[in-house]
Amino acid sequence: MAQKAARRKGGKKKATQTKKRRSVLGTIRRWAIRLALCVTAAFLALVLLYSVVNPPVTHTIWSEWRRLGQVDREWVTFDQIAPVMARSAVAAEDANFCLHWGFDVEAIRDALEDGGSRGASTISQQVVKNVFLWQGRSWVRKALETTMTPIVEIVWSKKRILEVYLNVAETGQGVFGVEAAAQRYYGISAEKMSPVQAARLAAILPSPRNRSVTDPTARTRRRAASILDGAATIRADGRADCFED
Repeated sequence: MAQKAARRKGGKKKATQTKKRRSVLGTIRRWAIRLALCVTAAFLALVLLYSVVNPPVTHTIWSEWRRLGQVDREWVTFDQIAPVMARSAVAAEDANFCLHWGFDVEAIRDALEDGGSRGASTISQQVVKNVFLWQGRSWVRKALETTMTPIVEIVWSKKRILEVYLNVAETGQGVFGVEAAAQRYYGISAEKMSPVQAARLAAILPSPRNRSVTDPTARTRRRAASILDGAATIRADGRADCFED
């Protein structure tokens, strides 16, 4: 009898412990869901806000400001940027910008065939990374970027996406945006850049800290020449129509 009573008592204790564990797990699950919903709501609110309000800062700009003590940045509207600069950036970074919904499937396929040796991020993905996330390679960031990019594509126009990109992209050591770059490298505003100047600036975008606009290497010159041709091509074949009036 004593053994049976002990077993019953032990069974009740285990059941109580199991209920407590389930209760704790349930509480954690509920809070995790609430946190996810809050983060999602905050992101959606920012996407809507930044469709009409310019992002005040990005993680990269803030990081560089902390590292260098200052950064060079000046926001300009899309109409204050030379059209050839916009075309050059698209030709350099995402020639099918007007044709996709945030992801360039063909570029991703080519990157996979090359063993991942080249990037396949679209301008839309880069905007999401620069404005809402952080730099660096991680599956967490990539997963968030992949989830968030279609939402930005739905809410923002192509012109707005490109406008934000041209204003937040790193264009040199502590330099952000094409206006600050045009003033520093050429002594002019972004709306006065020539095709050659725009192509050279676009040529450094993949690696702005390691490439020079004012003293380009032979490789950068070749890339700029290719971009110059590409900018003319996408204008002629209609792949710039989504951001040009």
